[in-house]
Formats: sequence, C-alpha cells, structure tokens
Amino acid sequence: MNATDRTPADLLSSALAADPGRPLVTFYDDATGERVELSVATFANWVAKTANLLQDELSVEPGDRVALLLPAHWQTAVWLLACALVGVVADVAGDPAAADVAVSGPDALEAARACSGARIALALRPLGGRFPQPPEGFADYAVEVPGQSDRFVPYAPVDPEEPALIVAGREFTGAEVVERARAEATELGLTGPGSRLLSGLPYDTWEGLNAGLYGPLATGGSVVLCRNLDRLGSDALDQRVESERVTVIAR
Repeated sequence: MNATDRTPADLLSSALAADPGRPLVTFYDDATGERVELSVATFANWVAKTANLLQDELSVEPGDRVALLLPAHWQTAVWLLACALVGVVADVAGDPAAADVAVSGPDALEAARACSGARIALALRPLGGRFPQPPEGFADYAVEVPGQSDRFVPYAPVDPEEPALIVAGREFTGAEVVERARAEATELGLTGPGSRLLSGLPYDTWEGLNAGLYGPLATGGSVVLCRNLDRLGSDALDQRVESERVTVIAR
C-alpha cells in the first residue's frame, strides 16, 4: 500500500488504484444465509454514493458527528469509509442525542430518534434492500443512495489530524486509524496483499473494526466479515475457511 496514505479514505484510493477487481469485503449473515462479495471497485462505488448523500443531501461538514447504530455489516463498513471521505466523525454506537446525523439499523430505531438532526435507517436486508415501509421520521438509505453520484469530491480537504472515529469511548484521528491498523497488522496475522482475514468480531470495539475493515484495507488484504458466526458449526466454519481461502481468523 502507499506509504503516504494518511486517512482511511486514502487507503481506499490506493486499493482502488492497485487492483479494483479484487475482493475487499465478503459478508456472511449466518442467521439469514446471506452472502455478499464486494470488490474494491464495488465497495468504493457504494462509499462514494454514501459520501455524496452525507455531503450534498444531509449537508454535513467536516467535524460533524455521525452516530452509527449498526452491527458488523458490509453497509456499516461503507458508512465508516464514507465518513472518512467527507471528514466527519464516525461515532460507532455513539449517543444519537449528541450527533448531527444518526444512522440506524432496524434494532436501534428507537434509540436513534434521540437525534435532532437527520436520521437514516438501514433495513440491512440482502442485496441492500429497502424497508417494506420506511420507519417514521427516517429516510430509507436504500431509497436515497442509488441516485447519488458515483464520483465524490469533498468540498474541503480532509485533515488527517482531525478526529475521524470514536469507538468504545476512544477518539482517533484519521492518521491514527491508519497508523494503528498498520502497526497491528502482524499481530492480526495480516502479512500483506493476498491475506484474507475471517472476522466474527462485532464492530463496537477498535479490535473488531480493525479486524473487520481497517487492518485488511491497510495491508492490501481482504476480509470475510461474518455476522452471527456463533450459529455456524465447526465443520461449516472449516468449509468456509477453505472455500474463501481464509489465511487468518479473528473471533
């Protein structure tokens, strides 16, 4: 990866330039049987559209706070990188009452109503499907995002030294996210391009975010992100490790 990358958005740009067709995020939900594989290019397209939604439709500005009330999911990974592109703070499981925007999955809608700003709901259905009936007081992400542009240009350059992420009560700048992801790569078993990490960790800690997104992104690897992995038996897990060519497991 490019040694000059200073923000998570830079990491995505470098991955896109290096090999846009390779898998980046492969998502499983073992409660529903869902499997989705996103190449770097497809993931980056979702990120750009989401960043445009944030910047143009929701009028967020660098330094604003976005509460992400979402589980470990491929769409959560998209939102994390979209926030990095715009320069807003992704506050994972943060207080919606203190946020400028609340982004919620189906299980956190009531909590998200405490946000006095914009509220976005994600159905988290297979293939990014929409809600049958949008929750009252929320915009449906699956309705809003498809019409956004595939190309994102920030109104202001993102400062790597500004806050970019809050998780488990700790704040990180964009540069700190990149530096720590790189520093902990060996510890995770990520040896560089071609490494494929299977993570069953939730996204509510740095360890979960690093294993489930930032570490693989920072090293040219990829992640097999598994939600509800505890529902998978050991034989089925072995089969997944083999079929997905997994090189390391975090759970």
